[in-house]
Amino acid sequence: MRKNKMETDATVQKLLTTARKHFTEKGYANTALEDIVTETNLTRGALYHHFKHKKGLFLHIFELVQKEVGERVEKEALKSEDPWQQLLLGCQAFLSAVVEEQNLKILLIDGPAVLGLDVFRLIDEQNSMRHLREQLQDMKNQGYLKPLSVDAMTHCLSGAMNEAALWIADNPNDEYSLEDTIATITKLLEGLKN
Repeated sequence: MRKNKMETDATVQKLLTTARKHFTEKGYANTALEDIVTETNLTRGALYHHFKHKKGLFLHIFELVQKEVGERVEKEALKSEDPWQQLLLGCQAFLSAVVEEQNLKILLIDGPAVLGLDVFRLIDEQNSMRHLREQLQDMKNQGYLKPLSVDAMTHCLSGAMNEAALWIADNPNDEYSLEDTIATITKLLEGLKN
């Protein structure tokens, strides 16, 4: 029984790794499941056994990338004990992570288009936005922030960072776009200080 579980896990991991590479390089629309099964030396049946369809495979990868980015944000934020520094480090980590080639297309380009805005937003709220909301709520509770709605601050900052990430991606030759964005987000956050 244990061997079967290990084989199953290895098969799923092989499919996810290969599919993520294809979705990153080619995008959702140009990724063919046949290419994935050929590269993994698996059958279509094996793929469909674990993932009902292409969209289901993409959803699994999207959730995985969201989780990885969320963990990275949290890890960076915890490098400081100062709540303001944690917030800034977390925002910087988010922007740095989402503009990486292996994340951008999946998270911000294909994610909303393939999954639909409602599903995209729900998953985003369960991951990156949840971390941001928790940090803002803690800071508000400690008196660091003006008496504004935490939900409004969360959505405004998240939307600004998602849009900024797309702008950075559209300007790959501008070596200062990430730096400029972080400076701008920092100034926006300073306006929330109590």
